[in-house]
Amino acid sequence: MAFRLVRYFIFFLGLTLFGLGNAIAVNVQSLGLHPWEVLNVALFQQLGFTIGTWSVICGLVLVLIVFVVDRKYISIGTFLNALSIGPIMDFFLHLDILPHETMHWWLNLLILLVGIIISGVGGGIYVAAGIGAGPRDGFMLSVSEKTGLSVSRARIVVESLILIIGFTLGGPVFIMTFAYTFIQSPIFQFSMKRMSSYIRKQNGELEIPL
Repeated sequence: MAFRLVRYFIFFLGLTLFGLGNAIAVNVQSLGLHPWEVLNVALFQQLGFTIGTWSVICGLVLVLIVFVVDRKYISIGTFLNALSIGPIMDFFLHLDILPHETMHWWLNLLILLVGIIISGVGGGIYVAAGIGAGPRDGFMLSVSEKTGLSVSRARIVVESLILIIGFTLGGPVFIMTFAYTFIQSPIFQFSMKRMSSYIRKQNGELEIPL
């Protein structure tokens, strides 16, 4: 029981950092955002609501698709992910305490890199918790399985299509959009490995008989 609570704490810590990183990036969006955020911002600009609300809507749509196609990639963590990250983003954006775009491109780039690093660390943490894959990850895995594509190629195909839709709707696409994944992925991988190692260690300690 204690170990499960630790895992959920780590999971929500990761979601919080991921949402914070995305919120920071949105504030300097002129340099470009991750394809999924390009779509969320575009939908916000065209239809209203909030960026976080569109993150929730898109996440739930993906959950529904995965549920129909291959529900084995859906767990409680999938729903928690879909329902939490958007409101967390909106919370930080509503507080208006995060840095905004400046007149200096290099400072905007620095702010964006901080956002990418924080979201990469958060993503690795919540995946390491083992509560379940996010809706986007589950969707990528189901596409990979059904098409025979590798996971990396399935990600490229899906995110390219999302990027085209977001760009068509007027979302913020620029040079960092194409560099986003290359920067974030190694941070995500490093964070996930370190946190997974920590969780295994804690699990071992918690299971030591008294």
